[in-house]
This record gives sequence, structure tokens and C-alpha cells, in this order.
Amino acid sequence: MDEKLILLGHGSGGGLSHELIERLFVRYFGNPLLLPLEDACTFRLPRGKAAFTTDSYVVKPLFFPGGDIGRLSVCGTVNDLSMRGARPLYLSAGFIIEEGFGVADLERIAASMSKAAAEAGVWIVCGDTKVVEKHAADGLFINTAGVGVVPEGVDVSVEHAAPNDVVILSGTIGDHGVAVLSQRQGLHFKSPVASDVAPLNGLVKSILDAASAVHAMRDPTRGGIAATLKEIAASSSVGIEIEEESIPVSAPVRAACEMLGLDYLYLANEGKLAAVLPESDATRVLDAMRRNAYGKNAAVIGRVTQDHPGIVTIRNAYGVKRILEMLASDQFPRIC
Repeated sequence: MDEKLILLGHGSGGGLSHELIERLFVRYFGNPLLLPLEDACTFRLPRGKAAFTTDSYVVKPLFFPGGDIGRLSVCGTVNDLSMRGARPLYLSAGFIIEEGFGVADLERIAASMSKAAAEAGVWIVCGDTKVVEKHAADGLFINTAGVGVVPEGVDVSVEHAAPNDVVILSGTIGDHGVAVLSQRQGLHFKSPVASDVAPLNGLVKSILDAASAVHAMRDPTRGGIAATLKEIAASSSVGIEIEEESIPVSAPVRAACEMLGLDYLYLANEGKLAAVLPESDATRVLDAMRRNAYGKNAAVIGRVTQDHPGIVTIRNAYGVKRILEMLASDQFPRIC
């Protein structure tokens, strides 16, 4: 494209719009379902129950250590499908772009989305572009929706956690929250923290293949692992008891939280999951998870109990228990 900045005309539906689509988006997202550029794509689904989700991404800043809004938008929707046990297949991508946004940055984001989609094994098959006046969109917002298929016999839901299940966390928590905060506030740590943003569908397949049953899964994004476990406990009418010493946290994230007065239990993650499954499957599932790059630090962090339904408790190294509640709002906004 000859232009270096996005103009209002790029969202007009005219020549500039077509140029933007054909010379930028088709370049990175082109596939047989997208290329006809119809008002809607058509496709066949494999046998199984369909899963469908959508999410919008307004992260600030758009680029951060370990990722950007483009990778985040693809991985976030892939992971939402995966948490229901679905195999993600197709995504849509909607862009709301502020007038004056740099074309080079938009291309960098599209390339990042293309790379993330290829890693996850999904296609971006339809999309939309709108351009709004300067100062109306804070640069760029992205909406993605996703379609996947749940294999026969798989029924994963936050309503299915049961007493005597274990809670497995796939890796260290708080990385995404600290990475975005450090970039936003211009903080520099001795050991830099990178976001964990990643597609988890391959890890989920490993879990499903190794377990006799997976009762519940969630990726602890906004609200962190504390909010995620609270949602599962409330939806399943069970109690959850976790051990603070068992929760994987990297040394830089722990140090950043101590310095800034943050609680890593409530920090957002974009490449981690919590799985609730029978204790008899724990060793086998952990082995399978640790063979995956995104599950190498997986650990059992707690158990499900019939006591205190809807309540999550955490016990520290001194044996002291406290109740984990949801925060009224995020520790800081615009994290995804």
C-alpha cells in the first residue's frame, strides 16, 4: 500500500477499503474459504457438537513483551473454544481502526495473527474493517469469533467439577499481567517478564487424550486464577482448596508483585489453563502436559471438596487458610 497511515476512506467500502483488504489482510489471512471474499463463508463441520465463541480485545499498549493485540486476539478465542474441549477450526476477525493508525503497525499485527493462527492450526475465514475518527478508538480494537467442534464423548463444563477431583494448573501465573503493566508504565525489571500469550488447543488435546474424563477447564484471564476457581466452585456447587506453595510463580513476577503491591492470584494470564479432573488421572495427565511446551511447569495446586460449596480457600506455608473472593474490578484495566 502506498499510504503510510490509515485514512477514513479505508473504512468506506470503496477503492481504499478494497486495497486494504486485498493488499494487506488477504496477504496474511488468505485461504480457500476466505479468498472468494463473499459476505459470508460456507464450510462443513466434522461430526460432533459445534462450539462458538466471540471476544473483543482492547489491550493497552498494543505491543508488549511476548506478544501484541493480534496474537492475543487469535490465542484468546482459540483458548475459549479449547476450554470446552472443542477443536478450534475457523475464526473471524473484525478491526476497528482509528484514523491515522500506522499501516506498518497494522501489517505487523496482521502478520502476528497469521503466525498465531498457523500455530493453532486454524483459519481466519471472514472479517470486517471499520475506520473511526482520530481519538475514537485508541489506535486499534479487534473482535474475533471462533467455531470449533467438540468430539463425541467430551463434555467439559464449569458445572461438572466433583468432590475428590484435583485442580491442575498448566504453568506459572501472572506473566501476562506483569508484562503488559511493565510496558504500559515504563517499568524495567532486572529479569524481563514476557507475556505467556499462546494457543492452548494442542495442550488441551494432550489432556483429553490422557484423562479418563476432564470435568472442567478454564483459562484464567481477567481476574486471574482466583476468579477462575471461584467461578468453577460456584457453578459446580463444590468447594475448592488450594495450596499456595504449589502454585507456580516465576521469581520475576513474584518480585514485581511484592514491589508493586499486586496479588499474582488475580493477575491476568493468556497462555495458562486450570483443569479439574479425577485424582486417579493426575499423574498421567501431568506427564502428558509436561511434554508440551505450554505445560512444562504444570502442577497439582489443589482439590475439590464437598465442604463449603461455592467457596475457594487457600492455605499458605504456615498452614493458615483464607477465603479467596473475586475482586470487584481488575487490579488494572485494559489487560486484554
